[in-house]
Amino acid sequence: MATGFGFTLNATDGAARSGVISTPRGDIRTPAFMPVGTAGTVKAMMPESVRATGADILLGNTYHLMLRPTAERIAGLGGLHRFMNWDRPILTDSGGFQVMSLSSLRKLTEEGVRFSSHIDGSKHMLTPERSMEIQKLLGSDIVMCFDECPALPADDATVAKSMRMSMRWAQRSRDAFGDRPGHALFGIMQGGVNRDLREESAKALEDIGFDGYAVGGLAVGEGQEAMFSVLDYAPGFLPQDKPRYLMGVGKPDDIVGAVERGIDMMDCVLPSRSGRTGQAWTPMGAINLKNARHKDDPRPLDAACTCPACRSYSRAYLHHVVKADEIIGSMLLTWHNLHYYQQLMQGLRDAIGAGALSAFVAEFHARRGAGDIDPL
Repeated sequence: MATGFGFTLNATDGAARSGVISTPRGDIRTPAFMPVGTAGTVKAMMPESVRATGADILLGNTYHLMLRPTAERIAGLGGLHRFMNWDRPILTDSGGFQVMSLSSLRKLTEEGVRFSSHIDGSKHMLTPERSMEIQKLLGSDIVMCFDECPALPADDATVAKSMRMSMRWAQRSRDAFGDRPGHALFGIMQGGVNRDLREESAKALEDIGFDGYAVGGLAVGEGQEAMFSVLDYAPGFLPQDKPRYLMGVGKPDDIVGAVERGIDMMDCVLPSRSGRTGQAWTPMGAINLKNARHKDDPRPLDAACTCPACRSYSRAYLHHVVKADEIIGSMLLTWHNLHYYQQLMQGLRDAIGAGALSAFVAEFHARRGAGDIDPL
């Protein structure tokens, strides 16, 4: 097991890359999908079950954990890994996006963001320095610098102002993070859908120097076509020898398109959120277990899938427990969805390693919509 943080690029196929991120807590195979454990748990899953799906790393969130149960309490109990019983790598988001999307009475200044908690209305201040302090208390293996993420669409002047402040915050995050062997700090590129602003942001981050780089400010309302148009060039602005992380993405076709364009890491709440709302993701597309046509169907969700939901339960049973709002429905469908996502990532890694990504992507798109799926 590695004693420090590093990234090894093992294969490329076009812009796509496969490799390994090394950390003291274990290796992360890339391209990697990170299940989201926002409040110290991947909803409806035990940690060992998440690991069984093939996940190498989880994501936690600064904003949620600072509010409840507090970073100080988690630190006093041995850190987030021990607290949530996950001994492998954890990446924590800085809290900037959640401050924008969840909190009320948000006041943004050069110092940081003053906001009211969405839980109880209590007042808080989040700055680059405080975000670094919280993530250190949590014991995160990969720490994200604090940034501001404007919702899209937005005019270039608004995006430019926000991006440049985020770059100043990136320097403050770097300074506050300090020297922490075995832990990594990632910078976050901003700039909306403006190529020049993206390039300016990437250069500013590289001048500061980070262990990895995220493409932020996407999947915030701009649509897939606009997102892909940015990813056609943005990863190329970042250092080739460092991991590239696309934040908050996404649906299976978003993931495949991002990997084709050179992204190494992704996260999204979709597989677990879908599992709690009766939706199952399969190679053919999405299946809505709430639909009445499944109530007498003895077939599994996907006959080729080896997850517990597909091995042991019928669509009829899954329909029943979803309609009855039984907890096992959320558990089984979330496990299935996370399993599917990790199988997709393994398929992408194998295809890149074999120089066969184009064929893999063509088959992925050919299968979607060609099978027994439901409108969502």
